[in-house]
Amino acid sequence: MIEDISELLKRWGYDPQNSIRKVIDADGTEKIQVRVDQGAFQGILQMELDGRPDGRRPHDQAFVLDFFRENLHEHEAELGSDEGFQLPETDCEELFDESRRLYERYVFLLQVQDYDRVIRDTEQNMEIFRFVNRYAEREEDQFNLEKWWPYILRIHATARSSQAADREDFEEAQAILREAVQKISALKDVDAQEFFAEKERSVKALEEMEAEMARKRPLSEAEKLKKALTEAIEQEEFEQAARLRDQITDLDSSDRPAIG
Repeated sequence: MIEDISELLKRWGYDPQNSIRKVIDADGTEKIQVRVDQGAFQGILQMELDGRPDGRRPHDQAFVLDFFRENLHEHEAELGSDEGFQLPETDCEELFDESRRLYERYVFLLQVQDYDRVIRDTEQNMEIFRFVNRYAEREEDQFNLEKWWPYILRIHATARSSQAADREDFEEAQAILREAVQKISALKDVDAQEFFAEKERSVKALEEMEAEMARKRPLSEAEKLKKALTEAIEQEEFEQAARLRDQITDLDSSDRPAIG
């Protein structure tokens, strides 16, 4: 087996604007690869698209979270509630590691516009956040992931909004972004610099994305008429303006529900 990857690197020249790709292995499994060029260090990062990004099955489960949830269910079955169930520091570290790996994957998935998997991975990470916050034994572990809520809500909304835009449902795309801004704005403060920096950054990014969606959204018939009316008035074409007002009035009348 040839282990030198020089030829592979030559066939995939480094381009910082296009350094991510999907490949299919010998078993027909799709993977994601990231081309890395850091001076003397050159290489390729590879991760699984499904399951754990590293391809492992911790505790013979698809995810660490699944294993600890199973422990929780056993605890509840034995004691009748989740009271007393806690995650010690070592368990939290496993969950933190899994969360980081998922984050690293959905950052790349977003760049290749694999929105379904971005949504899946961000939702999985949200479940880790909630689980740790609810059951971590140490308070510092409970709040270790909370500072990243603004970011994960932003990425989740970005993927969902992009899907809606691909369907040319720009109203839905805008609604998703507005809802995310409201959720982020309503988050309880976390005593961490990352939280406040990411909160401000995320709100700004989502608002800019919503403005872009508004520009892409086709005008309705009423909006087209109103725009034409404004232009006619500005150009002092008053007869045309009068006709446009009549059309707008007729359109408004036809949109009202019949009475009786």
